[in-house]
Amino acid sequence: MLSGESPENQPLSDRELQVIELVAAGLTNHDIAEKLDISKRTVDNHISNVLTKTGTDNRVALVRWAWRWGKVCLDDVNCCALPNLPGGSPFPESPNE
Repeated sequence: MLSGESPENQPLSDRELQVIELVAAGLTNHDIAEKLDISKRTVDNHISNVLTKTGTDNRVALVRWAWRWGKVCLDDVNCCALPNLPGGSPFPESPNE
C-alpha cells in the first residue's frame, strides 16, 4: 500500500471478487474454501481484506455494497451485460448520425 493511501482506495483482486460472489450466494467460509480449493483461513483473510477495502462491517453490508456497485448479480437483478450492436458498440447510433 502506498504511503498515505487508505485501504478503501485499494482495488479488489479477482480472487476477492470471487469470494464476494460466493458470499452473496449464501455460502459459508468453509463452503467457499471447498469451492475455490483453498483453506478456510485464506477465505477468512480474503473476507477481512474485502471488508476493510469496502468499508463494510459484516457480510450483509458487504453484499449490499457489492450489489449497489454492480459487483454481484442476485437472481438476475443487477446483471447489466449490454448486447453488442452492429459496429461493436453496446450503444445504439443516434438517428441524427
